[in-house]
Amino acid sequence: MPKSSIVATTLPPVAASALRQLGENLAIARVRRRQSQRAWAQRIGISVPTLIRLEKGDPTVSMGTYASALWLMGRVQELADAAAPSADLGALERDLREARRRRSVRKPASVAAKLAAPKRA
Repeated sequence: MPKSSIVATTLPPVAASALRQLGENLAIARVRRRQSQRAWAQRIGISVPTLIRLEKGDPTVSMGTYASALWLMGRVQELADAAAPSADLGALERDLREARRRRSVRKPASVAAKLAAPKRA
């Protein structure tokens, strides 16, 4: 019995679902191009059983293998774009909160402002 991978057991369900969808999409792309599993496996540089696992969205298949399959489709740039800083909404929201906090800090009045202020009796 093969050892189970910690990746497979700790992968968040939404990430596992995304990998399954990616695998299905890659399989559909291969079939639409009328390419055999053997031909695609050779072009990617993997075995047919690994290609079958990739098309099932197996999380133990290396990221490089998924990248090679995307490259074969002409879609590898989308992999890089997935983590683009401009698309990182969590970080952008944090930056916005920090900017608001910095603007809301009250600066001490300048000497000129203190001199121009009316004196209290």
